[in-house]
Amino acid sequence: MKDEDMTKANWHPDTALVHGGSLRSQWGETSESMFVTQGFVYNSAEQAEARFLNLDPGFQYSRFSNPTVTMFEERMALLEGAPVARATATGMAAVTAAILSQASAGDHIVAARALFGSCRYIVEELAPRFGITCTLVDGRDLDQWRAAVQPNTRVFFFESPTNPTLEVVDIAAVAEIAHAAGARLVVDNVFATALYQKPLELGADVVAYSATKHIDGQGRCMGGVVLCNEEFLEKYLQVFLRQTGPTMSPFNAWVMLKALETFSLRVSRQAENAAKIAAFLEGHPKIEKVIYPGSASHPQADICRKQMTGGSTMIALEVKGGREGAFAAVNKLGIIKISNNLGDAKSLVTHPSTTTHQRFTEEVRQELGIRQGLLRLSVGLEHADDLIADLDQALGG
Repeated sequence: MKDEDMTKANWHPDTALVHGGSLRSQWGETSESMFVTQGFVYNSAEQAEARFLNLDPGFQYSRFSNPTVTMFEERMALLEGAPVARATATGMAAVTAAILSQASAGDHIVAARALFGSCRYIVEELAPRFGITCTLVDGRDLDQWRAAVQPNTRVFFFESPTNPTLEVVDIAAVAEIAHAAGARLVVDNVFATALYQKPLELGADVVAYSATKHIDGQGRCMGGVVLCNEEFLEKYLQVFLRQTGPTMSPFNAWVMLKALETFSLRVSRQAENAAKIAAFLEGHPKIEKVIYPGSASHPQADICRKQMTGGSTMIALEVKGGREGAFAAVNKLGIIKISNNLGDAKSLVTHPSTTTHQRFTEEVRQELGIRQGLLRLSVGLEHADDLIADLDQALGG
């Protein structure tokens, strides 16, 4: 074994994102290979049997595993500091697998009420179809987490910062409550990214990502990742993924591998831009409120400082004039594009009340702080001065 193979755990993220998980073919290629294949050939019937008994290392079928996908998984595990990772076709496949693989009829889930619409659908509507009950709480209120625990509680779930209002949940404190109740904590870490927040180090048991967002970060491919320990993988996740088949394609895995090489450069630049834009917006007369985890004005700034090493790339801003004011500003933007995606190289803005969270009633949206003037801004790689000028003219500055 070469010396560099022995020190992977000590690599800085920038190094792991370039070299981690690489599997070379006999040709010794510098760029990782794309193994576009459904199946694999065995040397003998005995070897095929051993593969299916997990006695012989190697690949069987690309629904189970694939060399290109495995490289992506190992690189993500190094980035996150996780024992293992498993890739999925989408971020929602990752969240669904992380939660439902460990829950059975008669179990109970406690989840934060401030969730992406599809995530809330999983716990509030889909899980109950299988006899799994759910209680929604204000994720910022530790007493509500404690009060929601039942004898059959098996899973805690939240995202932090939340989509789209950027509320921050105390991961370590909620993990302590979950473990005292005999439950596991699943954290959706998409907005913070692995660059600025490490939920596993803070006590979470499972972390889920939409790789579609910052990991690809260039608007090309769908994907998701679940990160956990070996016990959770073997007991729950692996068989769920194997039998239900939310498989990431080798092509998408290859694109994600290439994207990870520039991940830290892209996300750190986006976060730098976001901090400048948030500071500008906080003083703008057309803005009612600005929420950014890297700002001292954030409602949970103390928790942000405790568990995040940076403010990341997302800003929530409330435009004066409600929906009419928000629409007017969005429609005047030139550089910043209207899209419900995020974490992209291009700056993107969306109006959550009419897009990502439109399926909620107005009462629920008000409860979550998703008012008609609220916009969610995903900051990209453009020059910060150009983005500020675009926002200023759109707001009538």
